[in-house]
Amino acid sequence: MSDLRNTTEPDDSTIVATGKVTTKRKELFKWQIRIFALSWLAYAAFYCQAFSSAKIGILDEGFLTRHTLGLLDSAYLAAYAVGQFVWGAMTERFGTRVVVGGGMVMAAIAAMTMGIAPAVWLFLPVMIVQGLSQSTGWSGLSKNIASFFTLRRRGRAMGLFSTSYAFGGLVAAPVTGWVAYSLFDSWRWAFFSGAAIMLAVFLTFMIFQRNSPQEVGLPGIDEDPSLLDCEHVPRKTRAPIAVVKVQNKKFSPMELLAAAKHDPMVLRLGLVYFLLKPARYAILLWGPVLVLDAMPHLDAVTAIMVPVAFGLTGLIAPIAIGWISDTLFKARRVPPTVICLGMLVLALALWPVVTSQQSIVLLTVLLSFVGLTAYGADAMISGVAAVDFGTAKYATGATGFINGCGSVGAILGGLLPGFFSGTVVFNLFAAAALLAALMLLPSWNSRPASS
Repeated sequence: MSDLRNTTEPDDSTIVATGKVTTKRKELFKWQIRIFALSWLAYAAFYCQAFSSAKIGILDEGFLTRHTLGLLDSAYLAAYAVGQFVWGAMTERFGTRVVVGGGMVMAAIAAMTMGIAPAVWLFLPVMIVQGLSQSTGWSGLSKNIASFFTLRRRGRAMGLFSTSYAFGGLVAAPVTGWVAYSLFDSWRWAFFSGAAIMLAVFLTFMIFQRNSPQEVGLPGIDEDPSLLDCEHVPRKTRAPIAVVKVQNKKFSPMELLAAAKHDPMVLRLGLVYFLLKPARYAILLWGPVLVLDAMPHLDAVTAIMVPVAFGLTGLIAPIAIGWISDTLFKARRVPPTVICLGMLVLALALWPVVTSQQSIVLLTVLLSFVGLTAYGADAMISGVAAVDFGTAKYATGATGFINGCGSVGAILGGLLPGFFSGTVVFNLFAAAALLAALMLLPSWNSRPASS
């Protein structure tokens, strides 16, 4: 291609080189920004489910019992776990745009159905649909990052991307709770507002999403960044850019196991994530209720706002741990994960001590520390480490496998708070986090085989 010349007049949107055909680095950078923004926004929207804020009104109204809510959470998370294993395969076959976009539509419909449900029995099938819908997001959108970012920049990219679910969890309860209790005085409006957010993001995603660099005429991202230096024919780039059809290989769900076989660390990370994820989901799904259990004198809106501290530090943690792993630990993902897990053990064990003080300030500080450590370890295991140890070839399979294992563990995070006190729950999760840290400790210096 080096003997070809541009036949169009250069303008602001034309990539021009002097003496030879230019590289595609600038064009790639524009697409990296675009795909990252879409991926971040889409995954944040998946976390705008309103069940945690709706639970306060549901319990007050007596529409459902606490035990029933715990069982519904477990059904939702079981479906989510199944989806993690399945949708990674479907993303490889049909592409991120189709799978994630379809998940958004299903999630919005499920949320609206829960808002208008006239009977208790309707909640179970709808919660299962909601779990399957929301599980389309992580593996597909992680594939976006793996497809457009090279290994040496992926730690920071995935770290920033992982702030999406922290942000979604941060704003979901306050926004949907405010709409439900301050504007309409009905828990049903929590679901309606969550559905509206999802539909708005769905339209944006479907318009601007592209599945790979090849679809826009760029070379594919692999482990070797030098592939970005290939020469090409300059061309004008105008929006909207048409989709170039790229052949998708056939992919069987059984091939997800290839990611675990590729590197034993993928299997170990899956087991560790199984132990870690219940703590985060207990606060994500039951945070306001747990706060009310500890401090019954609080009103509903205040109880919803206190766990915001958990989400705020969770927003910072993925950025910090991604940068630390890339720089301080030279792309080693295990050391910062083990450190976060160790600090999480301490934070969870302090729950009964702090709640006994009946101080809203101390409780807020504790939840912020739990968020910092839990989200830090979570982002590293489910994002950067999963993609790194899976490599570009197995990125979707590795993220699907590891997140599937974590989602099985998350079932306990949704179930146990419906049956046990916060003290019992947090002590159990502290023991699980300690076991996870001990499992990873022997792999302190492990790196991906291709690094």
